[in-house]
Amino acid sequence: TEAIILDVRHQTEFVQGFVPRSIFIGLAGGFAPWVGALLVDVKQPLLLVVEKGLEKEAIVRLSRVGFDNVIGILDGGLKSWKAAGKETDTIDTIEAIDLAKLVEPGNDNNVPTPTIFDVRKPGEFTSEHIENAKSTPLDYLKNHISEFPSEGDFYIHCAGGYRSVIANSILKSKGIHNGIDVLGGYSAITKTDLTVTDYVC
Repeated sequence: TEAIILDVRHQTEFVQGFVPRSIFIGLAGGFAPWVGALLVDVKQPLLLVVEKGLEKEAIVRLSRVGFDNVIGILDGGLKSWKAAGKETDTIDTIEAIDLAKLVEPGNDNNVPTPTIFDVRKPGEFTSEHIENAKSTPLDYLKNHISEFPSEGDFYIHCAGGYRSVIANSILKSKGIHNGIDVLGGYSAITKTDLTVTDYVC
């Protein structure tokens, strides 16, 4: 089995630069449950990208959920990867207020409505979501891959900005590079003029 590069740094660090095709699941969020739900195979070989000083914590927390096959840690982290002249990737981001301007740009009907994917749990989506957003829960993202457009920008959000970066990293690992992460997630969106609804069609 090919090793997965698992980047466990904070999402704000990850979006600014990471080893191409690596999967983000940050230690600072719901780390263990998401590792179990998304990586599935406990025998999966893992290469870790981790902040200096947190290597042992990452290995211990992985082994608690059965993932004992850490075959290496990127020595010196991303800094050494860059210093070696190796390629990095990034995730584009947008502030919620700027997304609101794109969705409701005055009365200009010639502007296409942006495609928005909500990766929160179905219950979170049902209780309230952006009008016309598509529900693609992170737990079942693999079942929704075909729904993400391969061309043209689309926007991904969760509740606070952790799960959407996981989703974007998974999509990028599968060659879908046009996702834009909504900073601060739904909690930031509710502070804008964006129309939200609890109606599910």
